[in-house]
Amino acid sequence: MSAKIIDGKATAQELKNEIKIEVDKITSGGSRPPALAVVLVGKDPASQIYVNNKRKACHALGIKSVEHLLDAATSEKNLMELVTALNNDNDIDGILVQLPLPKHIHEPHILEHINPLKDVDGFHPVNVGRLVANSTGLRPCTPAGILEMLKRSGQELSGKKVVVLGRSNIVGKPTATLLLHESCTVTICHSKTRHLNDITSRADIIIAAIGKPEFVTAEMVKPGAVVIDVGVNRTAKGVVGDVDFEGVKKVAGFISPVPGGVGPMTIAMLMYNTLKAYKGLSPSGH
Repeated sequence: MSAKIIDGKATAQELKNEIKIEVDKITSGGSRPPALAVVLVGKDPASQIYVNNKRKACHALGIKSVEHLLDAATSEKNLMELVTALNNDNDIDGILVQLPLPKHIHEPHILEHINPLKDVDGFHPVNVGRLVANSTGLRPCTPAGILEMLKRSGQELSGKKVVVLGRSNIVGKPTATLLLHESCTVTICHSKTRHLNDITSRADIIIAAIGKPEFVTAEMVKPGAVVIDVGVNRTAKGVVGDVDFEGVKKVAGFISPVPGGVGPMTIAMLMYNTLKAYKGLSPSGH
């Protein structure tokens, strides 16, 4: 058997088409478009690529993109002042401060300073609390994208055994929480987990977000299981995920590739969050 591919590019495009229809309705009625402010400090190459992709996505969907490209030597005080100005700008709906920040800037200080209603990354403690409580709020883009991929590929989630490999605040923990709200039985595994293969081989769904190239092998996967690969690892043979794709696809029922899996969904969910923030913040009529 060979697993069915969960095509993140196609799923993301489907979601973006839906967002564009909604944005077009807003602007055709004479209102301003949703607006996303992206703040980049320094010239980290990977961050520059991400910012470029976000700009393209905004342009394609009719969302206004406002970029603040700051020197790497920018002080924490100056960055904080910019975030305050964006918080107070009624024409900005979403604020994204691109991580990582230079070492002299304390990331939590900046992220906690963003207005939770404009926190399109979903990292503010208020939004983390809303996620845990399953109340209305902006959800982290990658975990929300994973859930959207599972649902749109027709997966039944209620009652399923899910193993999340990785316990980061950005992917592992929020993904586990979202799936718990879908009535899954969730196990979070990490570097100290014992007898890992025994745990993963009983899972109906595996979410690999552990940051180790091709870590998940065929013997760790139950036949017919769903495997979502969140990893992006640059190796001598190119970009690979956390899953041994060629080996695992012979065992799994469904599998997401790298690239072309979770990555495009993260950008699509950022656009979704920007629209959601716009609808939640904006007074009628603009």
